[in-house]
Amino acid sequence: MTERPQDFLTGEELTPAQLARLLDRAAELKAAPLSSDALHRRTVALIFQRHSTRTRVSFEAGIVELGGHPMLLRTEDTQLARGESIRDTAIVLSRNAAAIGIRTGPDELAAELAEHATVPVINMLTAGHHPCQALADLLTLKQAFGHLDGLKVAYVGDGNNVARSLAILGAMAGVQIAVAAPDEYQLEPVAGALLTADPREAVAGANAVYTDVWVSMNDAPDEAQARRHALAPYRLDDELLAAAAPGAIALHCLPAHPGEEITASVLYGERQRIWDQAENRRHAQKALLELLIR
Repeated sequence: MTERPQDFLTGEELTPAQLARLLDRAAELKAAPLSSDALHRRTVALIFQRHSTRTRVSFEAGIVELGGHPMLLRTEDTQLARGESIRDTAIVLSRNAAAIGIRTGPDELAAELAEHATVPVINMLTAGHHPCQALADLLTLKQAFGHLDGLKVAYVGDGNNVARSLAILGAMAGVQIAVAAPDEYQLEPVAGALLTADPREAVAGANAVYTDVWVSMNDAPDEAQARRHALAPYRLDDELLAAAAPGAIALHCLPAHPGEEITASVLYGERQRIWDQAENRRHAQKALLELLIR
């Protein structure tokens, strides 16, 4: 039997078989949300160093549905705000919680937390990776099309952490990922992913067209303006969606800015599965917690 992963930082900790089983289990938990007591009388510590809506509500609600207690830790409420090391934080939390989630900036901070923790550490978002979002994306695709192997997803816009995690886990699931972005915002090469500057090339034959915000939380005003200008040709609108495969769906990890990276007609239209994606965070993360926590 394949050993379970210790942590979930990039998604690469999983094997293809584990990923497939996780998604199947997520679908079961979605059908019967209160069917598992895997976290009965257990605590999961959730460190939030970045703002959050979907990550916070999906983890908190999911942990409660599994019978556990979500311990919400904002930086300003902990000794991290006064200079306590991430190493010491990892040791203390490991003695009080069954797992630790962290939503932060540097990938290195999450990796250091995992290095010193003796319980599983989950990346709830870092600058380089958003693997929990990719799990929800794959669950959404599987529910929309009935399978994953052989599907094509076109990601258009900024080649960011969401695109990277989608490329990593998508390839593991047999999904072809094409990322269309300007050269200055393009993803670095990821095995199996098609990288192009042409959004039409990316969406050709795609079963889903995916986008994300153009301006991140910490972008300065000048950088935000430059991003909007460079990424304008990559807007997900009805015309771009029509250039994909027949029956293609629109995806977005949210929050959305209608009129920038996506039009309101697509965001709230009949062909999107965006709100399913948001809900599926909870179910996929519950399956992940079941896998990780001993």
